[in-house]
Amino acid sequence: MSKAKSVNETSVQTKGGKAKAWLDRYKDSLRYALHVITHPFDGFWDLVHEKRGTMAAAHTFLFLFLIIRVLKLMLTNFQFISAPVQYINVLEEMGSLLLPFLVLCIANWAMTTLFEGKGRFKDIYMGMCYALVPYIIIQLPMILISNMLTFEEGSLYSVMISISVIWSAFLAFVGLMEIHDYGPGKTFIFMIVTIVGAAVILFLVLVFFSLLSDAVAFFVSFYREIVFRLN
Repeated sequence: MSKAKSVNETSVQTKGGKAKAWLDRYKDSLRYALHVITHPFDGFWDLVHEKRGTMAAAHTFLFLFLIIRVLKLMLTNFQFISAPVQYINVLEEMGSLLLPFLVLCIANWAMTTLFEGKGRFKDIYMGMCYALVPYIIIQLPMILISNMLTFEEGSLYSVMISISVIWSAFLAFVGLMEIHDYGPGKTFIFMIVTIVGAAVILFLVLVFFSLLSDAVAFFVSFYREIVFRLN
């Protein structure tokens, strides 16, 4: 009996140790984002090649990005952003950002074969999520600050918002360069091709669902016509 109890205690301790190790690694990967955004060249390299980043942290940053976008629409001073708050659908707003983000990652990964890129989809996704950190840490406080500014002081708001977007875009550029081991010129061309590829993917998806909708509507009408004539 005591032996079985000892085995159970050992199993619980092992699981607890693994959970603690996972949590410690998760916290470290979150903190490492500060190094990535301030030292992007070696930061992104170590993020992928030295396994300093985690998918859990990447998911966290993406989720925060989506949440902050919704909060921005709902809580920013009306002088700086005009949004019909009463008609905002949280899931639609999140989906309108999440879908293009994922499509860009997929398109980037799909183009690696043509451009001899070294990044895996996991690496690309993680790098792009970490590139969102400046947007998160700047835009979140600006939501509150916007409600303390007058219209004449709006230039401060505009400058900070622009900095968050430009900083994140720069990090995305550097991240792709380090993940795929490209030079700046090839990375720039690669990003343009990625955007074009993402547009093509979105177009094909929209065409597919449009045709699917037409097909479903046809069969529904056909079924109703048969039922009507039989009755």
